[in-house]
Amino acid sequence: MKEIKDYLTYQGVQYRNPDKVGDEKDKMIALRKKGQEARKRFTQIAKCFQERHSDWDLHPTSQWMNQAQRLRPHFWAYLQREGQVSEPMMALRIFGNPNDFGISLEVSFIERKKDEGTLSKQAKVLDVPVVEGIYYWVQKNDESYRVQATEGHRQLLRQQLSSREIRKVLVKADVSVTNEESLAKILHELDRSFETLLPYYQATRN
Repeated sequence: MKEIKDYLTYQGVQYRNPDKVGDEKDKMIALRKKGQEARKRFTQIAKCFQERHSDWDLHPTSQWMNQAQRLRPHFWAYLQREGQVSEPMMALRIFGNPNDFGISLEVSFIERKKDEGTLSKQAKVLDVPVVEGIYYWVQKNDESYRVQATEGHRQLLRQQLSSREIRKVLVKADVSVTNEESLAKILHELDRSFETLLPYYQATRN
């Protein structure tokens, strides 16, 4: 996981075409290499995970820089089993910083692909009682924040969604990673998260 750890050091840094920055050419080439290597490593993990769940199709990994050409803070890749691309899916996502990072699995959707029914389908994750190992990721006024998964919070979030005080709720489970962690162990932990989250995904199908 060294490639991802090294990349996270530079999240948010501005990238420019190496041929147009003069003295900073070597720096930009190095940034591009770090982005490419980290994306390749994450994609490898995502592909290995998908092979263990072969009835799911893996979407391409997000690019290592955004439209403003800044190094993305994290990568993600969606997994689709059924339905339309506008509907909730599973997604793998890098989280954290160089000192504390990992891969989360979540039930969520692709914002730019959503339709008029996406948010109501996503909200159904709150119909499922809380289990150990999950948390909620809530969006309110374009800001996102973590909420501990308790029955009290679940009921409160349902009320807040109903009153449109919040926009959306994702359900997530994290797998922490270290440099020494084996791929097999990471995949095993992701499999456990997958089993935990599957009922929440299935709720969005109903």
